[in-house]
Amino acid sequence: MPESPVILITGARKGIGLALARHYLGRGFRVVGCSRRPSDLRAEGYTHHCLDVGDEAAVRRMMADVRSRPGGPIALINNAGIAAMNHAMLTPMDGVRRVLETNVAGTFLLCREAAKLMRAAPGGRIVNLSTVAVPLRLEGEAIYAASKAAVEMLTRVLARELAPMGITCNAIGPTPILTDLIGGVPREKIDRLLAMQAIPRLGEPRDVTNVIDFFLRPESDFITGQVIYLGGVS
Repeated sequence: MPESPVILITGARKGIGLALARHYLGRGFRVVGCSRRPSDLRAEGYTHHCLDVGDEAAVRRMMADVRSRPGGPIALINNAGIAAMNHAMLTPMDGVRRVLETNVAGTFLLCREAAKLMRAAPGGRIVNLSTVAVPLRLEGEAIYAASKAAVEMLTRVLARELAPMGITCNAIGPTPILTDLIGGVPREKIDRLLAMQAIPRLGEPRDVTNVIDFFLRPESDFITGQVIYLGGVS
């Protein structure tokens, strides 16, 4: 029997990343996840690597492991990210560097290394996670929004560079979802943000998996360089 396809998910230990890992395991994929800390997920077909996505040597070691597995990777989901929710005047430079290292450099590094593996066979899929904080230009999220704006531009440029290899590259911008990422955000701020959406509710993991499923479909091979925001944000 042919091997099940492999999907690589960063930031897979908790939150959206964990929901994505469980979702794609349920759909028959072999899932390779990574995060800075060990995962509690134990499932047939799941492999977890402990690493920082900004660590080039560690990412290359993980990719060597992925390369050794038949059938993949056919998809990469860059979910790992760090948020910084402070007024710009109160944001320290070490926090700025951490956000940019993970959200921008880490996303670029994973895209580059995954594309090297995907080019062997057409049909590769890359999906990067952005945020509605970009189009909404949310106060208090200058560095976080700027890092995700960079991810969106990276997505659009990579879409052109990777198209000749049969690889698509798209992005999704979720609204707030109840994860640790927004656990410390005051409820009043969340309510103000929801009021800016056409559909004023918190997002759910199923909203994210629905769009990613669409990007991953074989029939979506003519869709690349796109950013889809949830909640009616534009």
